[in-house]
Amino acid sequence: MDMIRAGWDFFQNEILGMKWLNSLLGTGLSALGLDTANRWVGSLQFFLYDVVKITVLLCLLIFLISYIQSYFPPERSRKILGRFHGLGANVVAALLGTVTPFCSCSSIPLFIGFTSAGLPVGVTFSFLISSPMVDLGSLLLLMSVFGANVAVIYVVVGLIVAVLGGTIIEKLRMERYVESFILTAGRVDITSPDLTRRDRLQYAKEQMLATFRKVFPYILIGVGIGSVIHNWIPQDWITAALGSGNPFGVVLATMIGVPMYADIFGTIPIAEALLGKGALLGSILAFMMAVTTLSLPSMILLRKAVKPRLLALFIVICTTGILLVGYLFNFLAPYIL
Repeated sequence: MDMIRAGWDFFQNEILGMKWLNSLLGTGLSALGLDTANRWVGSLQFFLYDVVKITVLLCLLIFLISYIQSYFPPERSRKILGRFHGLGANVVAALLGTVTPFCSCSSIPLFIGFTSAGLPVGVTFSFLISSPMVDLGSLLLLMSVFGANVAVIYVVVGLIVAVLGGTIIEKLRMERYVESFILTAGRVDITSPDLTRRDRLQYAKEQMLATFRKVFPYILIGVGIGSVIHNWIPQDWITAALGSGNPFGVVLATMIGVPMYADIFGTIPIAEALLGKGALLGSILAFMMAVTTLSLPSMILLRKAVKPRLLALFIVICTTGILLVGYLFNFLAPYIL
């Protein structure tokens, strides 16, 4: 058992967390005559470490996930979802969202396509909630920062929020609040051609490069913000705002996250810095979920597809779920960290 635990710790810290890289950078900066205890040098070390770590993980994960995704093109996904009904359909839609490494804005076109194809609106909303909030990449990235316990519980709770949210929308019969041009678009019955392994590898490579180009600026911004938090903002400030002394820390973190736009790859370095400064786990995760699920740009885009009443219900459901998740993790933190 000790060997298994040691092996897991090595995988989590040195493979996923790349702690060796941080040590290597510290040694290199010291060899150049720089004092890593200096705030500017410490910020540089944090920035280089997180940019390299997240970029490597991003490219590897997106390549792998895109290869898997090549077996589930939109038309095939629609057919798979069309075989299920009721709660089972919402569960399958939420699970399908985990293999689509998209931010909220990228998920909305798929949501529109699924809805236009005749899938129940509640099912498509389960996908829309799950896709940016929970994916295979987020599982491994969260493990690299918070550990396996937090990552697994986060994914499970995120899926529950997606399933419940879609089910509520379905039970309230909100399809009448989808814009008419989507409902009348009609089905597009396209049979995807069989791909060879080489085709799938090429597709995965193209997706990886496209995602990297789109996401990398947000990684730089996120790591930049994280380095400022890590080295320049006093810990007392973070603890006062997002620590145990503020019962509204989860609410505050959610409000801060909504105007921002990034995917989970851009929020990880900020979360890592906040955790190191004493912010509560639930507040950090609430911030991440708000950024990835309720960002202002994605809400503007979603408004083009649904009417205000349905958009408001979606926001209420996601916000309620995020707040519940935040306070749940604040309660569980002493037991799982």
